[in-house]
Amino acid sequence: MFSNKYKPFKKIDLKKRTWPDNEISQAPNWCSVDLRDGNQALIKPMDMAKKLEFFDLLVKIGFKTIEIGFPSASKVEFDFTRRLIEENRIPDDVTIQVLVQAREHLIEKTRDALRGAKNVVVHMYNSTSTMQREMVFQKSQDEIITIAKDGAKLVRSYFEDFEGNLNLEYSPESFTQTELDFAVKICQAVGKEWKGLSKNKIILNLPATVEVATPNIYADQIEWFINNIENREDYLISLHAHNDRGTAVAATELALMAGADRVEGTLLGNGERTGNVDIMTVALNMFTQGIDPQLDFSQINEVARIVEKCTEIDTHIRHPYVGKMVYTAFSGSHQDAINKGMAHRAVKENSLWEVPYLPIDPSDVGRAYEDLIRINSQSGKGGVAFILEQKFNYEIPKKMHPIVGEVIQNIADIKGDVLNNDEILEAFEKHFLVKPETFQPMKVTSNTDAITKETTVEAEISYRGQTYKESKKGGGPIEAMSSIISNIINTEFDVIDYHEHSLNIGTDAYAVAYIGIQTEKGIVFGVGKERNITLASINALLNAVDQI
Repeated sequence: MFSNKYKPFKKIDLKKRTWPDNEISQAPNWCSVDLRDGNQALIKPMDMAKKLEFFDLLVKIGFKTIEIGFPSASKVEFDFTRRLIEENRIPDDVTIQVLVQAREHLIEKTRDALRGAKNVVVHMYNSTSTMQREMVFQKSQDEIITIAKDGAKLVRSYFEDFEGNLNLEYSPESFTQTELDFAVKICQAVGKEWKGLSKNKIILNLPATVEVATPNIYADQIEWFINNIENREDYLISLHAHNDRGTAVAATELALMAGADRVEGTLLGNGERTGNVDIMTVALNMFTQGIDPQLDFSQINEVARIVEKCTEIDTHIRHPYVGKMVYTAFSGSHQDAINKGMAHRAVKENSLWEVPYLPIDPSDVGRAYEDLIRINSQSGKGGVAFILEQKFNYEIPKKMHPIVGEVIQNIADIKGDVLNNDEILEAFEKHFLVKPETFQPMKVTSNTDAITKETTVEAEISYRGQTYKESKKGGGPIEAMSSIISNIINTEFDVIDYHEHSLNIGTDAYAVAYIGIQTEKGIVFGVGKERNITLASINALLNAVDQI
C-alpha cells in the first residue's frame, strides 16, 4: 500500500461557513436519474419494457422530475423519449429531463426527440475539472468556457420556439475537482447566454462526479459557490453526488444544509463505479426526522422488487431501510431492548416512534414486524419472548424469560443456524407445556365456598404407577393443589409467580397459565393451556413440578 503516491484534497477557504449550524427542514426538489445515469452503469442496459416499467414506478413514488435518458446518444434512447410523449405516458405534473453535450448535432436531435412534450428540462454539460482540461481536452479555461457558451447559444437557437414548458440545466462536470472561481465563472457565462429563454429558474447542477474528499468539503464547496454566484435568486442549485468514498448520502445531506435546492440521484444508489447517491436513503433519513420527503416509499419491498428486476442487481441484505435484514436483530441485548421498547410503546399515549435500535417504524415502509427478531445462538431471552408473543400470543412472564431463552438457545447452539418461528414454538411447548409424564391427573374437582372463600380441591392422581386420592383446602385452586402435590412427593416448594391470559378470542378461546415454583435447585416454570382456566392453572403447576 503505497499511500505516498496520493495527496490530500485541499480544504476550502471558507472563513465564515454557516452550514454546520443549519438543519434540513424540508424536502428538496428531487430528480431521479435512474433511467439515464443509472441505466448507463448497468452491465445489461434496460430494454424498452423495463424502461417503461421503471418510469411508471418513479411516477408512482412521486418524482416530479425524471431524467429519462440521452436521446441524442442512441436510437433506443430517442425511441424511448418519443414513446413516452406520443403515448401520453407522462402526467401533466411530471417533467422529463434529457441530457445533452454542448454540440450542435446532439442539441438538434434532442430538440427533435422532445417535440410535443409539455414539461422538459434540457440538461447540458461539459467537463470543467483541471484534469479533464489538461489531460483529456488539452484546453485552457477560456477555451472550456467558449465550449459552454457556444453550447448554450445552440440550445437557445434550437429551443427558443419550444412550445412546452422549458427548463434549462447546466452541469460543470467534475465540479468537485474544478477550481471554485472557475466553476462560478463558467456557470455565470452559461446563465447569461440563457437569460430570458425560460421563465423558470436556471438549474445549476454541481456534481461530485468523482467523490474525492470528505462530505464537509462538498458542503463547503456548495456554500462557497452560493456565496459567490451573481444573482443567486435566478438559480436552483442542484446536487449530484457519486459514492466513490462511500459517503454520497452524507455529502448530499451536508450540501443541503449548505443551501442547495435540488437533489439528483437513483433508487438504491445504482450508478457508475460505486454508484450515485441513494435517494431512498436520503428521503427516508428525512422521514425519520419528521420531515415529509414528498416521495412515497410506503411499499418499499415492491420498489426494491421492480428496481432489482429492471437493473438485474440484487439489493444487499444490510442496505439501509430496504435490505431484507435491516430491521432484524440477532443480538440478545438488542432483542431485549426492542421487545421492551415495543411493549412500552403499546401502553404509551404518545404516538411518537421511540423504540431502541429501530430509527424507523418498519410498518411505515410496508415491512412486517415478524422479521424484527430472529433467533440463533447469539440471541437472548427478550428475543424469544418477543416471537412467542408476536407470533403465537404467549405472554411470557418476565421471570420466565431467562429460562425460556436458555432452552431455545441450547437448541440453536446444536442446530448452528437460525431457528424459524415454528421450531421455537415446538421447543417451547415441548419443554414447558407437554402433559406431565410423572403426574397423570385422572380426576380433579375444585369448589370455592362462597362464604369462607376457601377452595377445596379433590384430586385423583397417578404418580409413578401408584394412584393417590387427596383433598386439600387453600386460598385458591393453586394453593390447594400445591399442598396435594407437596404431600405426594414429600417435597416442599413455593409458588413464586403466576400469570394467566386468553390465547385467542371467542367462546372457544384457550386459557394459558404460567406458574413458577422455587425449589432447592432454583426456579422452574410450567405452562398449561386449556379451555378452562382452572384446569390450565393446575396443568401448569403439574408441568412445573414434573421438571423437578
